[in-house]
Amino acid sequence: MSLTKAPPQTSSPRRDAKPEQSDRMVAENRLGRRLVAPALLLMLLVTAFPMLRALYLSLFQYSLTAPDDREFIGLSNYLTALSDPLFWKTTLNTVFIMIVTVGVELVIGFAFAMVMHRVIFARGLIRTSILIPYGIITVVSGFAWQFAFSNNNGFVNSWLPFVDETFNWFDGYSSSIAAIMISEIWKTTPFMSLLLLAGLAQVSEDMIEAAKVDGATWLQRLTKVILPNMRAAIMVAVLFRALDAYRIFDNIFVMTAGAYNTESISFLTYRQVIEQFQLGIGSALSVLLFLSVLVVAFVIVKLFRVDLAAARQES
Repeated sequence: MSLTKAPPQTSSPRRDAKPEQSDRMVAENRLGRRLVAPALLLMLLVTAFPMLRALYLSLFQYSLTAPDDREFIGLSNYLTALSDPLFWKTTLNTVFIMIVTVGVELVIGFAFAMVMHRVIFARGLIRTSILIPYGIITVVSGFAWQFAFSNNNGFVNSWLPFVDETFNWFDGYSSSIAAIMISEIWKTTPFMSLLLLAGLAQVSEDMIEAAKVDGATWLQRLTKVILPNMRAAIMVAVLFRALDAYRIFDNIFVMTAGAYNTESISFLTYRQVIEQFQLGIGSALSVLLFLSVLVVAFVIVKLFRVDLAAARQES
């Protein structure tokens, strides 16, 4: 076997790695950075110190009952949390709540967005009525749903024909988590529908009419025209709601107080800091919560693979 000389490569025209940006794109990017800079600076000033403080405290064995006995232990708090089955159980529980609630809200929210987009009469009244639940404070809605699911004076059991009137929703994991998710879906679906309505308004009516002329059915227009052109809006809606659902705390605190393994990561952190006074391990849990939120955001962005420049139809 002999070595052969590689054939000479013909010169080819040089291609830029990145397409050149138009003057409009450069101006818009510059304006966007200027508009975002004040808010970004304010957020850093407000959040940087608590985040760095939590990161610092997570390196210590620190109990509020003995503040003078603080001891530096490095990453031991993180190892303790990651090796504890309770942490992973609450993580899976949080992920389960996030996936179910966001999925249901996406379907119902899109239906509401279609109604609000197509309705002609009383449009303002319908949009206002749909958005009322989102305007209610989460703790208030949690207490309201706790009352609704009560087996003593609630109305849910009497409204559901397949449920016994004496059924206790807060007497087991499955029913308790279902009640929590129903209250979460009722509260935040209007937010999802509002974001989807904004994306639906940007779908070209000419494209939909052209699909009608070509004989496309309603389902074909939905899957081939409407949803692909709403991909960026759907990604934003799912991203915002998933990050919010992943940090769920209020409804769990009000409705079950973490009973029957309904704890979330946020509730577990609260229990360690407020109830157990363990500031070190609680700070480590808050840092892990922050990192897991970043992972969730990264996964969602990668799954949708949205080109925002193409979504804005920039040249």
